[in-house]
Amino acid sequence: MYDVIIIGAGVSGCAIARELSRFELKMAVLEKALDVCEGTSKANSGIVHAGYDAKPGTLKARLNVEGSHKMEALSRELDFPYKRNGSIVLCFDEKDKDKLCELKQRGELNGVEGLSILSREELLQVEPNVGDGAAAALYAPAGAIVCPFGLTIALAENAAVNGAEFVFGAKVSDIQKKSYGYLVHTEKQSYETKVVINAAGVYADKIHNMVSENKMKITPRRGEYLLYDKNVGNMVKHTLFQLPTALGKGILVTPTVHGNLMTGPTAQDISDKEGTDTSSEGLKQVIKQASFSIEAVPLKQVITSFAGLRAHITEYPEALEDDFVIGQAVDAPGFIDVAGIESPGLSCAPAIGEYVADMVKGLLHPSHKTDFISTRKGIPSMALSSDEERHRLIKENPAYGNVVCRCEMVTEGEILDAIRRPLGARTIDGIKRRTRAGMGRCQSGFCNPKVVEILARELQIDESAILKSGEGAWYLLPPKEGEEL
Repeated sequence: MYDVIIIGAGVSGCAIARELSRFELKMAVLEKALDVCEGTSKANSGIVHAGYDAKPGTLKARLNVEGSHKMEALSRELDFPYKRNGSIVLCFDEKDKDKLCELKQRGELNGVEGLSILSREELLQVEPNVGDGAAAALYAPAGAIVCPFGLTIALAENAAVNGAEFVFGAKVSDIQKKSYGYLVHTEKQSYETKVVINAAGVYADKIHNMVSENKMKITPRRGEYLLYDKNVGNMVKHTLFQLPTALGKGILVTPTVHGNLMTGPTAQDISDKEGTDTSSEGLKQVIKQASFSIEAVPLKQVITSFAGLRAHITEYPEALEDDFVIGQAVDAPGFIDVAGIESPGLSCAPAIGEYVADMVKGLLHPSHKTDFISTRKGIPSMALSSDEERHRLIKENPAYGNVVCRCEMVTEGEILDAIRRPLGARTIDGIKRRTRAGMGRCQSGFCNPKVVEILARELQIDESAILKSGEGAWYLLPPKEGEEL
C-alpha cells in the first residue's frame, strides 16, 4: 500500500515528488518512458516567465509569479543552470503601444516587479540587434532562462535520495476506485494507493477519464524550434517575445542558459500525442517571425531543429478559461489532477510542487521527516570549471581528463557520473540531457560511438542493446532471433 502514486515524471510530477519527499510518506512515481523528462519537459523554451501574461486572478498567474520567485534559490539548492537575463516584449506598431501598457498593468496586478516601457531608442541601447520594425517594448527584469531537463532531473534526483521510488517503463493501463483509495494497474504491476496525482502531461486526459465521469480532452499543441551554434549565442542578451496572441506568446528569440541561440515555437493543434516531428512549413514560420525580432536570423548557424507538445485542455466542464486544472476530481476524492500545464508550466513548477503537496497534507496529515536532504550536487562540468577544479577532478579520477564530446568538452568522468548517480542515465538521450554530450555543433556525430561503449560497459550489456531513448529506439540494429551477439 502506497500513500501516494504520482503518474508522470515530467517537471510537474518531479516537483511534486520532491516536495512530498519532505514528509513520512510511501510514494512512487510511475513513468511510461525509460527516464524522467521524456515529454513536454524536455522540449520547450527553457524560459522562466516573469508573470505578466496570465490573466489576473487565475491559478496560472499566481503560480507563475510564485514559481519565478522561487526558481533562483532552488537553482542554488539543487545545482542546475539558471540565469536571470530579463525578458522583453516587442511591439511593431505605434498603434499597439496601448497593448504593452495593458500587459504592464496585468503584470503589476499579478505582482510582477520592475516592469517598464522602453522606447525604440532605449530598446536599441540594451538590444542593438533588434529588428528595424520594433517600435517599443515592455521590459521585465524578473524574466530568466533555465535548463529544463537540468531542473527536472535535479528535482527527481533529490526526491529519490529522500525516498521517492521511481518506476520506469510503467505505462498506466487502468485505475480502479477502492474503499482505501485506488488500485493503479500498469502493464507489469499493480499499485494500491490512498492518493493518485495525475501529472501525465498530454496524456492527463486519458488518466483522468479512467476515474471520472466529467470527461476531459487535451489537444497537443505542437511548437517547433530552431537551435543555433554558440558562436551566435550572444546575438541577444534578453529573451525577446512578440505581443502575445490567442495561441500563445508567439515566436521568441532567446539565448539559452548553455550559450546557444534559440528561436520558436510555432503553435499548431494536432491529434497525435506523440507528434514531435518538425515540418518545413513550421520552420519557415519560425524563421519568418523571428526576422521581425532581430535584424538577421543566422540561418547558417542552425545546428538542429526540434518540436515539443503543450498540453492544451479543449474540453472539461470544471476548467476555467485559460487556466491550469489542479485539484481533486469532483467525483473522485483523493484523485488530484495536475492537467493542462502548458506555458508557463516550467516557470510554475516549484510553486505547483508546493501547491499540490499542501493538498496531500490536507488529505493524509503526514509528519515531517527529520532527515530530509534539501540540497543536491550536479555533475561537474569540465568545460565550465576553473583550471584548479579541473586539476583536482582529474587527480581524483583520470576519466575526467578523457574528452569524449569535443563540441561541448564533455569527459568520460562526467558520463560515468551521469550513469552512476541516483536515477542514472540508461540511454543515449539520458546521457545527453545530463552532460550535453551530443548537443554541440556535430550533434553527436563523433561522440555517440564512445558514449554507447561506455554505457554498455557500465550497464554490463551488449552495445546492440543500448537505446537512444524509448523502447525499440536502438542505436545499433538488434540481432535477429537466433543470431549471436
